Amino acid sequence: MRHVIFPLAVVSVLLAFGSLHLGIRFTPTGEVIAALRGRGDTSAALIVQSLRLPRAILAVIVGASLGLAGLLMQTVMRNPIAEPGLLGVNAGAAFAVVILLTLWPGASILSVMLVSALGAAAAVACVLGLALSTASGLSPIFLLLAGVTIAALLNAGLQVLIILDEAVMEELLFWLAGAFVDRPLEGLWFALPVVALAVIAVFRYRAALDVLATDDATAETLGVDVLRMRLGFLAGVALLSGACVALAGPIAFVGLVAPHLARLSGARSMGSLMPLSMLWGAVLAQAADILARFVLYPSEAPVSAVMAIVGVPLLIALLRRRRIVAA
Repeated sequence: MRHVIFPLAVVSVLLAFGSLHLGIRFTPTGEVIAALRGRGDTSAALIVQSLRLPRAILAVIVGASLGLAGLLMQTVMRNPIAEPGLLGVNAGAAFAVVILLTLWPGASILSVMLVSALGAAAAVACVLGLALSTASGLSPIFLLLAGVTIAALLNAGLQVLIILDEAVMEELLFWLAGAFVDRPLEGLWFALPVVALAVIAVFRYRAALDVLATDDATAETLGVDVLRMRLGFLAGVALLSGACVALAGPIAFVGLVAPHLARLSGARSMGSLMPLSMLWGAVLAQAADILARFVLYPSEAPVSAVMAIVGVPLLIALLRRRRIVAA
């Protein structure tokens, strides 16, 4: 898949470089390079170093993580419409973080990330429990309905908490919008090890993930502990999604779109799908971040809103396709 991975990597680098130039004020290439080297005009250096460089880095890390998390959920659930945002994972992480910040406004970024991951894991458990309580079990439609139900409940709780605590309302609303601008870059020092460990562990067991993509009976016949592996991969989804929510707020649809683009690129095995999903996730997040700067120019739109423009039509197309196949 080198003929796909290399061009995608080049596009990601170009988008990152373009992100350093674009905004309310266009910064020429010479000033960007000078700013990256610690020289040049003071205002240009401040904009590039303090604003645009951190958001470009966050877009790559968060986009790649969500792309991998989406692939894991779609494979483990055998559901092409599975995605952290649609299955309530993002809502669970956000709800847990809002509770933490409401009770402890000065919480450290490490505490925020840990609580975010726990909230994501709790949301996964609730969605699975609700879906399994029905006769259809983990069917795509019932799993989606369970995720939407849990997400709606958690989002309602978010609104109540925000209204009750006016002191942190503005900060929480800005964070819950989902964006890469004005996010604390120091959180990466805690997020990167978590993301790196999750990625390494997932790549280590990619063969088991290939087997899980078939069916439980086949996986058990081939010696895969289905329950343990499924829970382990879902724990990886919770870690990846929790870290992303802590860094940038809830950002939906990247995890839905990126794996499908990876499959359309020709990848079939997990060894190819994983890096492609991560690359597509990074590209989507960077492109959405750049587009968000101009949709409501001179104001900025939330990245999640921009991603919905792509994600919602794809979700509808997938649901219609499954309906036709089922018929």
